[in-house]
Amino acid sequence: MAVTLALISALTYGVSDFLGGIFSKRASAWQISVAGQTSAAVVTWVATLVVTGDPTGRHLLLGAVAGLGSGFGIVFLYRGLAHGRMGVVAPVSAVGSALVPLAVGLAQGDRPSVLAVVGVVCAFPAIWLVARPPAAADGPLGDADRGASSGFADGVLAGLGFGVLFAALGQVPDSAGFVPLAAANTTAIVAVVAMAVLLREAWVPRTRAAARGLFLGPLSFVASGTFLLATHHGLLSIVSVIAALYPASTVLLAWLVLHERIGRGQALGLAAAAVAVSLVALG
Repeated sequence: MAVTLALISALTYGVSDFLGGIFSKRASAWQISVAGQTSAAVVTWVATLVVTGDPTGRHLLLGAVAGLGSGFGIVFLYRGLAHGRMGVVAPVSAVGSALVPLAVGLAQGDRPSVLAVVGVVCAFPAIWLVARPPAAADGPLGDADRGASSGFADGVLAGLGFGVLFAALGQVPDSAGFVPLAAANTTAIVAVVAMAVLLREAWVPRTRAAARGLFLGPLSFVASGTFLLATHHGLLSIVSVIAALYPASTVLLAWLVLHERIGRGQALGLAAAAVAVSLVALG
């Protein structure tokens, strides 16, 4: 059950990223993000009427921390992508989003099986390879890209933010319901707007193109909600790594819908991802 829910989370995160990339071609990524986070918060607060719980102050604090991590991650991801550093920022942030909750889970006593550990080991190169665009994956790495070091820094900070999101949500028990998740989505709006103002970016969705970001909200709710449920049925150290495979679904959608080519490195990454999921499921 945990692996299935984590895979649904990864798939939905990937679809959201795919659509967000398309929407951002016609409107500011900041405006798309604010619209998406706002609709996610609305959908999640409505869901709290159905998935009731008894959250404590600590659970709400964990939700707020998760929201800050999400907003923080988005800011640095967008900053890196805005400067054309996708080949560095995307894979570094994706790997970082898995490393943080993995470390937290192991520190709290997670003891996955041998097969699951092998699956996790396979997952990290899979995440890296799949997240790199074909030009970066098939060409020389590192020094060839100007600004690679700054792109690496943005990727690390983005991965740290998303990792905090996963790690904090992983601490929320089933008894708390969806209120902490709603708090996370609400806090994420505040974090993104605050950083947009600080960086002097236009963040108010005023156009029809920017309003398309509202469609991302339900996807974000499903992605984070299934991740939260997955942590209730399995180890955080395993669930977070499976969920971090979300770039795979983005790549497959780009191939199926936009007919973008899959590079050799990405194909290898997709194969490694399939092996990783299989090993974790068997473990």
